[in-house]
Amino acid sequence: MRQSQLFTKTRREAPSDEVAKSAQLLVRGGFIHKEMAGVYDYLPLGLRVLKNIMQVIREEVNKIGGQEILMTTLQDKEVWEKSGRWDESVVDIWFKTKLANGTELGVANTHEEPLTALLREHISSHKDLPKYIYQFQNKFRNELRAKSGIMRTREFIMKDMYSFSRNEEEFKEFYEKSAEAYGEIFKRLGIGAQTYRTLAAGGSFTSGLTDEFQTICDAGEDTIYIDEEKKLAVNKEVYTDDVLKEHGLKKENMKEARAVEVGNIFPLGSKYSEALGLLYKDEDGSSKPVIMGSYGIGPGRVMGTIVETLADDKGIIWPEEIAPFLLHLVALKEGAGDELYEELVNVGVETLYDDRTVNAGEKFADSDLIGIPYRAIVGGKNREEGKIEVVKRSTGETEFKSKEELIALCGRTTIRRSS
Repeated sequence: MRQSQLFTKTRREAPSDEVAKSAQLLVRGGFIHKEMAGVYDYLPLGLRVLKNIMQVIREEVNKIGGQEILMTTLQDKEVWEKSGRWDESVVDIWFKTKLANGTELGVANTHEEPLTALLREHISSHKDLPKYIYQFQNKFRNELRAKSGIMRTREFIMKDMYSFSRNEEEFKEFYEKSAEAYGEIFKRLGIGAQTYRTLAAGGSFTSGLTDEFQTICDAGEDTIYIDEEKKLAVNKEVYTDDVLKEHGLKKENMKEARAVEVGNIFPLGSKYSEALGLLYKDEDGSSKPVIMGSYGIGPGRVMGTIVETLADDKGIIWPEEIAPFLLHLVALKEGAGDELYEELVNVGVETLYDDRTVNAGEKFADSDLIGIPYRAIVGGKNREEGKIEVVKRSTGETEFKSKEELIALCGRTTIRRSS
């Protein structure tokens, strides 16, 4: 993409109505646009990042047997009444609407009920199990306080996966596979070292403890207590002596921190399968309810958390796996990068080419703000003849590379991103 053709513009000043660092930087960098409180548009650069995050999640979920679908956002009231969650005293974040004929509908905030109902047509025998089904789908939640930019919104994309198993043993085996997959996802997204599996409460989704994945972040809404040695944390809401004892944790080993929930996994048992009649015939001919689990990640919230966690005083720093482009080609003289840009594009290097007629200082400031992993500078006074100045955004390290070396560097990264 040529930057001169990009319709979005960077901003020098932070928007006055945004408090979170991530929201300020994403708006300034032209990644998102705020429609109203808790409602954001993803602009070209932001959409590329969001899709890259979703692809990382998709790849890891597919590895453990996930099958991707896409369900409707509009919800049948009757299905939710069967589970007891249509009542706003149970779920207080509903958006509801009506058809022209007066029929009341829900606007999806999650999908346990409708997917359970759907699978009554596809699961009848123990031979049909287990199944692991997921989607990336818009959810709507009538949050009382939408804040922190894209980290808490009223409309957002959710990767929600649901497991359907014959028994608790089969369910638990997949549950742990999912926890491992989440660990790999957050590692690939660049926040693995700061993200902890965290014991928490399940709210309206389930009874008993669940697992959250919490990333240490000053902008976080949650307080967690971490055992660094065990790489395990406990949310403040369930931080009791009984919970610590059950999981072999000691208060003297726990460190308090602020954190953002970037994912969760819930054991659902037979709560929804019994309520909605999702049963299967076992080998002995008996009818049994399917054992379920739920597994969520919000790509937008993850995106905001990455910015909050990794950005520096110059701007955003994107990990290579999810950056909107791998290389920012900056031309200091008009036309200086045209030939190189065409060559990079022809060999598949994802390149944003700053061919604008603005001064070098503005180009460098915008490049730092946008946060693309590598910056190649052409048209200036290089210290080595025939070499291209290449700056790594995360460290500021500068090297001089030949055209072939630059293509090799970004080519390897391109392969990693698409593998």
